[in-house]
Amino acid sequence: MVTLCTGNVARSVMLGFMLVTLAEANGENWTVRTAGTHVIEGSAMSGRTRDALERLDELQGHHFNAHRSHQLTDADVAWADLILASEADQVNFVRDHFPGGAERVVQLHQFVRRAPLECSLDVQLATVVAIGPSKLFDVVDPAGGDQAAYDECARQLWQLAQVFATVVAGATV
Repeated sequence: MVTLCTGNVARSVMLGFMLVTLAEANGENWTVRTAGTHVIEGSAMSGRTRDALERLDELQGHHFNAHRSHQLTDADVAWADLILASEADQVNFVRDHFPGGAERVVQLHQFVRRAPLECSLDVQLATVVAIGPSKLFDVVDPAGGDQAAYDECARQLWQLAQVFATVVAGATV
């Protein structure tokens, strides 16, 4: 799966590390890439992002400094079974620029709120895709904010990631 935000230095990075952690803890076979819609290629994650991740005890043991930002590509979209976006605008970006990925991109928050339980990932995904993105489910970008904004974003993403893991438990990603 691909986690997606704007610059690939905060939200998608946090979520990527969180999903890898949950996959390892739950015995899931998830492969996660992170990307952005408007990236300065090769940038490190922000220091505030790293600090927010380090404040979550469950994420200890990761080498956060290895991350480098990456612009979403055709290859990423073709590779992904699922693209989890932080915002409605990112879902629309994928649908506009990568039409082949239109049926695999959803907002994380909307997915965990609207995906039906106890069915395949394909059915869950199709259900949420059919609803369409909504700004009501955006995870606010902490960019430009203070450390508290990054910490709040990390806490929100960690809660959403845990619910995501529960919703897709047993489904093939």
